[in-house]
Amino acid sequence: MTPFGARLRDLRARRGVSLKEMAAALQVSAAYLSALEHGHRGVPTAGLVHQINEYFGLIWDEGDEMVRLARLSHPRAVLDTAGLAPEVTALANRLAATLPRLPPEAVAELTAVLDRHLPPG
Repeated sequence: MTPFGARLRDLRARRGVSLKEMAAALQVSAAYLSALEHGHRGVPTAGLVHQINEYFGLIWDEGDEMVRLARLSHPRAVLDTAGLAPEVTALANRLAATLPRLPPEAVAELTAVLDRHLPPG
């Protein structure tokens, strides 16, 4: 599941909205919304994010957060390490191989290390 998909699912659950209801309102299929929530589809378009924000009445910080989460939600990240140091390539490959097995605490720790060295953005 992607960060955007998790937030979308949470919004639907808290407001008691089914996939089918939301899909009809947004004029997309319920299968597409499900795939988006589960990370089986790519990053949603800016237009769809805007529609979702409107559907839930999200404004200001909440709406901006949905846009930010959408940008972070490509389900298949690709790292191009061509031309970088061998250590960078080794790290990228190690992350690719081990990331699925890391517990949430370790992911939070690694994120904090990255944020200390290079703020997100």
